[in-house]
Amino acid sequence: MNRYIDLIQQTFDFPTKEFHVENNELFFNGVNLMGIIDTYGTPLKLTYLPKISESIQNAKTFFGNAIETHNYQGKYTYCYCTKSSHFSFVLDEALKNDIHIETSSTFDIPLVRSLFAKGKITKDTFIVCNGFKRELYKKYITELLNDGFHNCVPILDNIGEIDYYLEHVKVPFQVGIRIAADEEPKFGFYTSRLGVRYNDILKLYEEKIKDHPLVSLKMLHFFINSGIKDTAYYWSELTRFIQKYVDLKKIAPTLDTMDIGGGWPIKTNVFFDYDYQYMADQIVKNIKWMCAKNNTTEPHIFTEFGSYTVGESGAVLYSVLEEKLQNDKELWYMIDGSFITQLPDSWGLNQKYIMLAVNNWDETYQGISLGGLTCDSMDYYNSEAHQFNIYLPKIEPGRKQYIGFFHTGAYQESLGGYGGIQHCLIPAPKHVLIDRDENGNITHRLFAKDQTEESMLKVLGY
Repeated sequence: MNRYIDLIQQTFDFPTKEFHVENNELFFNGVNLMGIIDTYGTPLKLTYLPKISESIQNAKTFFGNAIETHNYQGKYTYCYCTKSSHFSFVLDEALKNDIHIETSSTFDIPLVRSLFAKGKITKDTFIVCNGFKRELYKKYITELLNDGFHNCVPILDNIGEIDYYLEHVKVPFQVGIRIAADEEPKFGFYTSRLGVRYNDILKLYEEKIKDHPLVSLKMLHFFINSGIKDTAYYWSELTRFIQKYVDLKKIAPTLDTMDIGGGWPIKTNVFFDYDYQYMADQIVKNIKWMCAKNNTTEPHIFTEFGSYTVGESGAVLYSVLEEKLQNDKELWYMIDGSFITQLPDSWGLNQKYIMLAVNNWDETYQGISLGGLTCDSMDYYNSEAHQFNIYLPKIEPGRKQYIGFFHTGAYQESLGGYGGIQHCLIPAPKHVLIDRDENGNITHRLFAKDQTEESMLKVLGY
């Protein structure tokens, strides 16, 4: 008999640090998922909070090791990219780890104010303000600066942005400049729409920053959409960025920080083999080498990891409602949720997540497709990152099947319109927070109930 557990063990190096099976039931970071399902039902989203701190500490260790190995003279600063997940429980957990914050748009700043009022951050916390900024965003940033948040650093996304700050900020302040990196050859555009083009950066500094009595240039910012990967494209763009830093440093003595953005990947399949330590080593080594070559002081290094911080803490659990054979060979498992509304990246970007059965690991398996509840033909999931098919235990009468999608903690709630209306009015599922107490015992609590029909009707004006 070909059992589901045999398939997984033959395909992957299983069990892993995160996943193991006891009594034919899946455990995620030591959490018995069937126990969570028995308590709360499905569909449900869960966040395993300790994973957030673990990821942050890992990154600090990787860069700390690299700095020590290469005798690098700059310091490393970890910023959390709030747009990955704005939830209070995420920020509360992340901020336990002596980190700083990167913002993306206007309403991030009231969020920063709330964190300050609760004592979660101080006026020494770095607030790196990214994005193309409308006037209200610039106004809020200005108010932070005037109120003494001296490490609030607006990152200039275009040449004219600084004019607002020069007019309204009344205290000495620092700015950064984002470079408009070239996109990958397969991308729809040659150059990112975000940031200041390379040829305009020196001019921007010379004309608007250099001789102004209140403003100084602190940071040069870099980000590419495909993330931090060991590819010729990434190293080429990073080298170009470092060279621009070196050139700018010659005329801008206050420039002392290089922000390499976000983009550290998360595990999207069980045999993920990204070497984080190697990449941290190579980044630090490259910066040090080019600075030495140009007799430039080594800069401090900032990162803005978002998905890496929170992604692997998340999971979504579903029940299989029914099996449907639609023709001679296409077998569907219909789930009690929707991919379009609850895992929108799986639909919009064809993002693959780790998908595993939660129970019945000792049963035989079969190839299937997963169907969501909306009336949209695209509400399906039919392949994994490592293969063209997906397999789950066979369903027998009287035997319920549960499945889990893992490492779903970044972006999905905001992209799915959490708390608002969803496609076909599919409600947002309940959300459960899982933590460990001071003795290491697992605790869990309900953060949000299933979305109600009343809340949707109110949004729609009924």
